[in-house]
Amino acid sequence: MANKKKGWKELEAGGVIKEAGNSKSYKTGDWRVQRPIFDAEKCSQCMLCVIYCPDASIAVKEGKVTGIDYEHCKGCGICATECPKDALEMKSEAEFRTKKKEKVG
Repeated sequence: MANKKKGWKELEAGGVIKEAGNSKSYKTGDWRVQRPIFDAEKCSQCMLCVIYCPDASIAVKEGKVTGIDYEHCKGCGICATECPKDALEMKSEAEFRTKKKEKVG
């Protein structure tokens, strides 16, 4: 296996990684501790959440907010803080991971 890629432990100190990652190429939502829950009935479509989201994780279709891109949302809560109608509520990610495990088991 001469072409095996090195892991981070094998890199030299001060080494340079050729291919930098970005949230478009990698799912970066895995480190989230809280997740925003979107309530479409409360939403006035002001788009403040879209403007303030640092990860462009607010899903928009045909000019309307439709939900959250959880694969890239890091759970910072800025969207919920900026929402004037409380259409976004932050909840513990642990609650959703527990539900996911219950469905599998």
